Amino acid sequence: MKVIGVTGGVGSGKSVVLSILEKDYHAETILADLVAHDLMQPGGKSYEDIVEAFGDGILNDDGTIDRVKLGNIVFHDAEKLQKLNAITHPNVKEEIKNRIQKIREQGTASMILLEAALLIESGYEDVYDELWYIYVDRETRYRRLQEGRGYTREKTDSIMQKQLTEEQFRKYADVVIDNSHSIEETKRQIRNICG
Repeated sequence: MKVIGVTGGVGSGKSVVLSILEKDYHAETILADLVAHDLMQPGGKSYEDIVEAFGDGILNDDGTIDRVKLGNIVFHDAEKLQKLNAITHPNVKEEIKNRIQKIREQGTASMILLEAALLIESGYEDVYDELWYIYVDRETRYRRLQEGRGYTREKTDSIMQKQLTEEQFRKYADVVIDNSHSIEETKRQIRNICG
């Protein structure tokens, strides 16, 4: 059962590709962001260390971590972001490996999809068998993010600047899917890849 890393820049439509693979090819998906959120819950593996590192000021009244407050602290401070990543990344990677093992043991999925914006930067090449890069041209990304999430060009640019370039994504990718056009076209590419 192959593990396929699925990555791409903001607005590339990774979720569309995941949805097609889940529905039409019986794939099982692990979203790295959701794994990280699970581990930040009270009792989760990252919770205590994050609260110790960033203080009680990041907590909601019910004791959960306010991710917006935490995000505001680390977003503009590279050192604090590095501290948060040092706490969360090893835990997330370990939990992802555990979840992959469980899916393999169940034996019901055709493949396992691992989606993360930072798959390449976080060194996950020992976890996945193949890396799929979901490409969308820049203007289409601007339009989709504006229509779908209400992002301004400035907000989209600020996110894009923190992500790998198209050339860097392509350098590491085993498969490139151009998701700039219709869903039918994306499905056709996936059919060609999956056989």
